[in-house]
Amino acid sequence: MAAPANKDMLAKLQNGQGFIAALDQSGGSTPKALKMYGVDENEYNGEEEMYATVHKMRTRIVTSPAFGGDRILGAILFENTLDRDIAGKPSSRYLWEEKQVVPFLKVDKGLADEENGVQMMKPMPELDALLDKAVAQGVFGTKMRSVIKQANADAIAKVVEQQFEIGKQILAKGLVPIIEPEVDINSVDKAESEVILRDLLLKHLSALGDEKVMLKLTLPEDANFYEACVKHPNVLRVVALSGGYSREEANRRVNENNGMIASFSRALTEGLSAQQSDDEFDSMLDSTIESIYQASLS
Repeated sequence: MAAPANKDMLAKLQNGQGFIAALDQSGGSTPKALKMYGVDENEYNGEEEMYATVHKMRTRIVTSPAFGGDRILGAILFENTLDRDIAGKPSSRYLWEEKQVVPFLKVDKGLADEENGVQMMKPMPELDALLDKAVAQGVFGTKMRSVIKQANADAIAKVVEQQFEIGKQILAKGLVPIIEPEVDINSVDKAESEVILRDLLLKHLSALGDEKVMLKLTLPEDANFYEACVKHPNVLRVVALSGGYSREEANRRVNENNGMIASFSRALTEGLSAQQSDDEFDSMLDSTIESIYQASLS
């Protein structure tokens, strides 16, 4: 499981109260994240300037006095962020050493085209090298996302199989994978997909031996639907994605699901703006973090 150097991080995730901040928007979703933050596409030129701009936004969030390990257990980074510094330290080390926030890394390369009502992960030929870099940077775990749009049992089985197959490759490096088979909140048969998914997750979890993983799941239609996953001995934590729900609705649903904690991206940055003064920004972020923290205490 986790390498000995990560024992403090493991203890924090096992025993701590709080949530996981998802700061891992990648190339495709970065322009949208920046637009929500009040930065239009005509304010940067090309990919490198875009990444530099979004890193400023993430740096502003992470260095804010509102952002810390008292309410935030971990943060998920995009590879481009891992390669950059925050306040003179590598981003992952800054998170842990300065903020006591456990660093995770998004490792997937995006989604394949939809087929049979699901989107599998694209191939990851360079995954081993990326995992070695993550280990060298003091990262604790990883995250990878697939999407389920229809209740197609065979297709969902392939999604879960792919997630756990790559999860084992990640575990072999001493990292803890966050398995994320997202169920689209707009799916017409969302509840049916959740039944299929839960049964498959429990089957794969029970085949892990003594290894532990984390799960990142869409907030379910029925409260405490994933209780068996939360209590499973092979699960370190179950975290919830906001999936397009407003922060208010996402918080309400997290609060309904005992033992699930939030791992929000868009719902975390909702209301933050490049045009805000530092005081306004810090105040908005503080109230956002507090609301997500309180919802995650259930």
